[in-house]
This record gives sequence, C-alpha cells and structure tokens, in this order.
Amino acid sequence: MKLESLAESLRDYLGATRKHSIKNIVNIFDEKGTNPSFGEDAAIIEMGDEALLLAADGIWDRLMRADPEWSGYCAILVNVHDIAAMGGRALGMVDIFSSSSPELSEKVLKGMKAGVEKLGVPIVGGHIHPDTPYTAVDVAILGRVKKDSIIYSSKAKPGDDVVLGIDLDGRVHPSCDMNWDSTFLKEASIVRHQINSMVELGETHLLTAGKDVSNPGILGTLGMILEVSGVGAEVELDTIPKPASLEWDRWLKMYPGMGFIVTCKPENTARVIEVFGNHKLNASRIGKILPGAHLDIVRGGERATVFDFTKHNITGLRPVKGCNQ
Repeated sequence: MKLESLAESLRDYLGATRKHSIKNIVNIFDEKGTNPSFGEDAAIIEMGDEALLLAADGIWDRLMRADPEWSGYCAILVNVHDIAAMGGRALGMVDIFSSSSPELSEKVLKGMKAGVEKLGVPIVGGHIHPDTPYTAVDVAILGRVKKDSIIYSSKAKPGDDVVLGIDLDGRVHPSCDMNWDSTFLKEASIVRHQINSMVELGETHLLTAGKDVSNPGILGTLGMILEVSGVGAEVELDTIPKPASLEWDRWLKMYPGMGFIVTCKPENTARVIEVFGNHKLNASRIGKILPGAHLDIVRGGERATVFDFTKHNITGLRPVKGCNQ
C-alpha cells in the first residue's frame, strides 16, 4: 500500500472517527477549556502528595455482538490500562451491567471474572439492569498515583522522541480480527509486570507524555497526544514494532492487548526503551515531536500526512487554556 493511501485509511478508520463527538460532550461541562482532566485517560483528584485517578470505559457494541465473553474480559483490561497509562496503580472497579439474557450474562461475567483474576484488580460494587433489550457492560475504576509521578498525555514538546512499547507475543483474536490478544493466554504475573512498566516510568520521571494504545490504533493514539499537547510529529514507519504476519494497514488499526505510546527527552530514550524491555515489551523509538499540527509518516523518501489538526480531528480537544505546561 502506498503511504498516502495508508495515511488516508488510518485517518478514516472507525476506531478514530467514533471519537469525534468527545469535543462536543466536553464543551458542555468545560466551556472555557480549563479542566486538565479532560483529554486524559483518567480524571485527577488531588489529595496532598498523592492523587486519585478516576476513569470509566464501556465496550464497543460491535465487540459485544462478536464475543460477549471477550467483551467482559476487555472491559477489565481497558480500564486497568487507563490507570496504568497515567503512572497509577489500580485499586478497584465498579460496573454497570445491562442484560435480560441469562446466557449472554453468564458469558460476559465469565470474561469479567477472568480479567479480574488476570489483572488482580477487584470488582467492589456496581449496578445491574436485568430487563434491558440489549446487553452492555460499562466499568469505572479508581487508582492512586504520586502527584509528581502522573503521566499526562498533554505535555509532549517539540524535540521529544516518540517511543512505542508493545507486546508482539500474541495472536489475532479468533472472534475479533481487529484485536491483537497478547494477554489472555499469558500468566497473570507477566501481564501485571508489563502494566507496571508505566508505573516505573512515571516514578522515575523519564517521560514527558504518554497514553495506552486504544481503539484508534498506534498512530491514532499518538494523534490524541498531539491534539491535547498542541504539537505535531513525524513517525518513521519501518521502526514501528510489528508482527511479521500482519500488513501495516491492519496492524496500525488494531487494539493491542498491551501497548503504550510515550514521549520523552532524547537523553532519556535509551532508558525508556530499557524499562519497557525489562517488562517484556517490544520497544523502539519510532519518531519525534515537532512544532506544528501535522502527524506525518515517512518511509524512505516518501511522506504522507495522517492528521493535519488544522483540518482533521480525533477528539477535537486542544491544549488546556491557562495551563502552564
């Protein structure tokens, strides 16, 4: 696939475009654009030298229809990732479960239990709708973090390197071809060790920004960092870790079971890659942060713009007004 066609395909991918409505919702609650929690993976509630991290995530109905058990598992996985992405340790979760089907309920709850056992974060309460005409699961999670160790997604700066840490030891999930499953079949101790890579990176203050790779894929997630940081980036396509069996267009759209994209000062890049490696993640410097509003991919002498944030949106969020970064 030519680079320009790849860029257009990634820009139009549903995993990214379905986030367009975020700006409209945020504007209702934060008309002046001054709340630093909006645009982050979790809300930040300061408590002295520490902060509580509060997040919530729901499961895409497309995934629920394809595999209810896998949906339940992912409901746990994605929430724990949201806390880890900000350098935090998850404490507990509550859920809202809607279903009138005993068969579907059993499958979803079986998946959620597997996620709790894998990740070691308990469900401590919740709410059930037992008479809905649909099946849905939504989870909220609470975590904690040292205030000086919070990893924001909004603080990438021109001159920073972009590093991807991701687990290539996985499989395309049998029932969800846009999910790279690298956690379900692994021992819990390995999965938890991988997640704690972000805790170490936060507490050692090696990063300027970071997020967990989510439904918009690797470059879509980087794009969300760029939006809220008010910067651009250049990514060298062939430096992105990738399973040999997958083409670029598919891999760059997939939700990986375990992946984080971060930015750091160049003098810290080798150490960041080392930390990811020590936590059994494949890591590489894949690009650099630039002034401006473009996310470009390059390969050889070829260049293409995936997002021009003067024309394109993912979340549509911009740097927080009045926030000293």
